[in-house]
Amino acid sequence: MNHEVAMSSVIETAAPPSSSRGKLVVAALLAAAIGAFFYFDLGQYLSLDALKDNRDRLLAFTEANYVAAVALFIAAYCLVVAASLPGAAIMTLAGGFLFGSWQGTLYVNIGATAGATAAFLVARYLLRDWVEEKFGNRLGPIQKGFASNAFSYLMTLRLIPLFPFFVVNMVSGLTRVSVATYVAATAIGIIPGSFVFAYAGRQLGTINSLKEIASPNVLMAFTLLGLLALVPIVYQKFTAKKPAVQ
Repeated sequence: MNHEVAMSSVIETAAPPSSSRGKLVVAALLAAAIGAFFYFDLGQYLSLDALKDNRDRLLAFTEANYVAAVALFIAAYCLVVAASLPGAAIMTLAGGFLFGSWQGTLYVNIGATAGATAAFLVARYLLRDWVEEKFGNRLGPIQKGFASNAFSYLMTLRLIPLFPFFVVNMVSGLTRVSVATYVAATAIGIIPGSFVFAYAGRQLGTINSLKEIASPNVLMAFTLLGLLALVPIVYQKFTAKKPAVQ
């Protein structure tokens, strides 16, 4: 019995260093990916000019190797989003240009949702315990409110493009929202924006700036959609304050 207790104690004391090493490895890999992206100036390939200059070659490759092109596109999109790298908007344009508005939106959705989920899980693995340890008392009410209305909150954050995509990914990982809720809200919430950019990608030759896509009218439409997603929360709070009917 004493031997078993001693072994259990050894395992418990050994677990934290192993967990710390795992976090260091994940953080190092993420830092290496981000560092390589900027060191080798890979961002030059994720620009509107680069997409326009190479559109004939990209189209030819896609037509000759459709399945491979789809797989490479989804994998690349996933990596860009998972590492919180710039270029997702250009890749969404490329998706619409290469695969069409509807198929492009679908492939973008798969890549973006997978990448966002990876970023969410990495943030949760690396930072959530530390954040809760340092700020747990102050974050308690926020965590409770977010958990009870997680889907509506996340839908609003996804629909309103004023919130950077990578920030929502990381901040959500610090909350107690379930992975299933996060994936569902992300997959549904990014559809309108993905379709707008994918549709614009079909008119690639006429686009000179991303600002031409994100016009005030489009941004206003997304904002209204985001506010609409908050209606269930407002309704719940309103009905909760009403006295019960005798």
